[in-house]
Amino acid sequence: MRKFGLTLFILLTTLTFVNAQKRTLDKIAGVVGSGIILQSDVESQYAQYLVAGNPPTPTIKGYILQQLLTQKLLAQQAVIDSVTVKDDEVDAEVDRRMRSMTMRAGGEERLEQFIGKSIIQYKDEIRPDIKEMKVAEKMRQKITEKVNVTPYDIKKYFDGIPKDSLPTYNKEVEIGEISISPALTVAEKKIFKDKLEAIRARIKGGEDFGNMARLYSQDQGSAPDGGDLGFADRSTFVKEFAAMAFKLKAGEISPIFETDFGFHFLQVIERRGEQVHVRHILIRPDQTQASLNRAKARIDSVYTLLLGNKKIDFSSAAAIYSDSKDTKFNGGMMLNMDNVQARTTYIPTDKLDPQVALVVDTMKVGELSKPGLFTAADGKKTYKILYLKSKTDAHKANLAQDLPKIKELAYEDKLNRSVSEWFEKKRKSTYIKIDPEYQAYPQLKMWAAGNPTAQVK
Repeated sequence: MRKFGLTLFILLTTLTFVNAQKRTLDKIAGVVGSGIILQSDVESQYAQYLVAGNPPTPTIKGYILQQLLTQKLLAQQAVIDSVTVKDDEVDAEVDRRMRSMTMRAGGEERLEQFIGKSIIQYKDEIRPDIKEMKVAEKMRQKITEKVNVTPYDIKKYFDGIPKDSLPTYNKEVEIGEISISPALTVAEKKIFKDKLEAIRARIKGGEDFGNMARLYSQDQGSAPDGGDLGFADRSTFVKEFAAMAFKLKAGEISPIFETDFGFHFLQVIERRGEQVHVRHILIRPDQTQASLNRAKARIDSVYTLLLGNKKIDFSSAAAIYSDSKDTKFNGGMMLNMDNVQARTTYIPTDKLDPQVALVVDTMKVGELSKPGLFTAADGKKTYKILYLKSKTDAHKANLAQDLPKIKELAYEDKLNRSVSEWFEKKRKSTYIKIDPEYQAYPQLKMWAAGNPTAQVK
């Protein structure tokens, strides 16, 4: 409670300061071309930085102003290049931010008290800035859309790294899994569905939806907010949830329906075009011992099949029998979740689930583990067979072993150089002015360098 109270204090004091500043003396912190950045804009973002739980660090204001200058420059070029964003994208980002602020403030009423205006007014106020941010992001993507790396680029990048600065890679493994999750029977599921039906009946009978969600919903993310999920489009939800949310009218409460997360019912609060504002209550069915026994029998039969039938390999067995949606369509192979974009199957051993690491540590390359019971972070249990495809000891980076990693580093380097070159060119041809109060920040000095019409004054 002390930490939460401190967050509220920071939120109150920083937002009060920003609002007071807007009501009294505001000033121009920076100018980029035809765009201006007010000091209150910098202070407002600094307030959000503090509310996010970061420690008070006044020097971060230099980075904030640099980010705003960058955003203005990109947004102005976007107008020239006819780069735009859809209103739905902007609305989704506004709603995401408001949900986060509302959660930290302890509800909409407390947030409105702190910001000194209604949620609707505040959303209208921040929407132009968020739209500009989204446009700038899209413009940056356009600048780099044709960047790629050739084998020559990769070798040149690698050869340019001083030998004593080559990265060291930890021990890595490639691991496959066949995962069998306990499945409940219709009769076993009915117990939990009936529990949720009783909650729904109480709400239909007049009890408050929000209070019931806080008391009984097992969605830890939305339960403290009374089950409120804010505005979102169809792509935000799983298909069963989206189908129900977009079928109902405002105020209607859905029947109970099932998704991979469990049993839900929801209420539509408001609909805006292709976005809907809903709240829901979730009950997650508990695994029974009988369901665990059935899963154990299934995994044992798959293990026996793999050992006795040389005509079926691990990859095929995973595609046919595994319940893991994350790995079954990838030959059963786990991905390095710290590097999702690269979709690499090489995982540092220190990043493995400790349960998996314990089993793999004693395995040889090409070996299958015996079926074992694993427990996820949410308490759900799953039986798994593991397959150790490869093992690489800790070593200094080299092209023979680490080509995918070196390629990614080379790409990032070329991407950053491409963006830097674009900014350098634009800075030299764009009028830029920075208020003396911010001139001490070293990251801002480069913005006026080399441009006689853009001197810091």
